[in-house]
Amino acid sequence: MKRAYEAICAAEGLIAATFLILMVVLIFLGGVMRMLGHPINWSGDAATAFFAWACFLCADIAWRRNSLMSIEVVTNRLPERAALGLRMVNYALIAAFLVYLIAMGFYLSWISRIRSFQGIPGISYSWVTMSLPVGAMLLLVTTALKVRAELRGEHAQSQAVDVL
Repeated sequence: MKRAYEAICAAEGLIAATFLILMVVLIFLGGVMRMLGHPINWSGDAATAFFAWACFLCADIAWRRNSLMSIEVVTNRLPERAALGLRMVNYALIAAFLVYLIAMGFYLSWISRIRSFQGIPGISYSWVTMSLPVGAMLLLVTTALKVRAELRGEHAQSQAVDVL
């Protein structure tokens, strides 16, 4: 099971990086082609779709690596047991929100399946809206793994980056 999860994480990183690169290339190519008098009208729309997917995938990668912004002024001053309780409440709130996003994301994808994406025939808007429930499911798995680690006493300290 651990190998499967590691493979999913590796694929997630590769897909996120690919989508970010494609987004930049499409925006740049669209600008160059417009300047040359041959605009690619769909380049901005495709870049938007890649951006939606990359946002959720990158959010999961950052959450897994403890690289999201956190304010620990209060929790660092609490006793360990109280800090653990506060983290568990936080995880519960995050999990509840993610479950809501999964349900509503699938609903949004279902009702938008007939709509074409930005008027591009043959491409359903559901391909973009599916980024929400898929990303939320990945984030929910990461949250569950964080809760399991906390219950096992494996609390990972955040990897804060000093900013000048």
